[in-house]
Amino acid sequence: MPSALSGGARIRTNTPAENAFNALSGANNSIALRQLRLSTGKRINAASDDVAGYITSRALSSRVGSLRSALNAVGDAKNVAAIAQDGLDNINALLTQIKDAASTAASGALGTDEKVSLAQAASRLVDQIQTVVDSTVFGGEELINGTFSSSFVIGFSATNSLLSVEIDLTTSGNSFYFDVNSESNTTFAGITGLDLSSFNSVSSTDLGIFGTSQISATLTSLSNALNNVNRTASYIGGVVNRLDSQETALQSQITNYNAAISRIEDADVALEQLELIKSQFLQQTSIISLAQANANPQTFLQLLQ
Repeated sequence: MPSALSGGARIRTNTPAENAFNALSGANNSIALRQLRLSTGKRINAASDDVAGYITSRALSSRVGSLRSALNAVGDAKNVAAIAQDGLDNINALLTQIKDAASTAASGALGTDEKVSLAQAASRLVDQIQTVVDSTVFGGEELINGTFSSSFVIGFSATNSLLSVEIDLTTSGNSFYFDVNSESNTTFAGITGLDLSSFNSVSSTDLGIFGTSQISATLTSLSNALNNVNRTASYIGGVVNRLDSQETALQSQITNYNAAISRIEDADVALEQLELIKSQFLQQTSIISLAQANANPQTFLQLLQ
């Protein structure tokens, strides 16, 4: 602490000047510190500024980085789900048209030629289903041909263990083959014996699945296939709901962590400006006091005259 003792007329010390010099150094240091904080916008620019705060803010910043990565993964998972959902919606619409054609063919008012025409039209829709399956792709993988399964990291626990969500569209998970060409055309959408390529085999000499003895089974199989398409779409819808919830949670967490980092690390501009003005005032008064203290020894020279 500075002392108000003057040291009298001793020639070895000039205590007032030393006190003024020390005060000036402190004011200069304070001005430099305030200017640094105002220019960077940060209260903590080095670990020495606040050891505990430095550790905490860096840990929170690391956590925010991980959460942003998880948020990106949630976005990727939602993209996968949206693309798969769109493909299933298209298949649903195509299957509905095929089922409508089969229902029309069941009418006794239609002749053989009309039924063959309906079957040929349905066969073109079957080809389109295969196109939808082949083109429903994300990251180089087909999504709805019964083979896609992937896990997405959507969060991290306090011990940094991974929290993930799986989108399982394999036949062993929550999906069915929607590939017309799968399993030698004997199964579609989980319905054994439903061969969509049979629509192309209907002819005037053999109505096949449009024949009187088979049309009822054809309608039942198509109805069951539609139900399975909808079940898979519902599964994806549930995944999307979870992803929406996690996305909201991650966004809130990132915001809260950033607020905590700002409270610890960022400078209070109003306070720093106030302290800067105070330090500048003390700097000026210290310079004046130092000049006066350095002039005091001159008075003692008169004793030597």
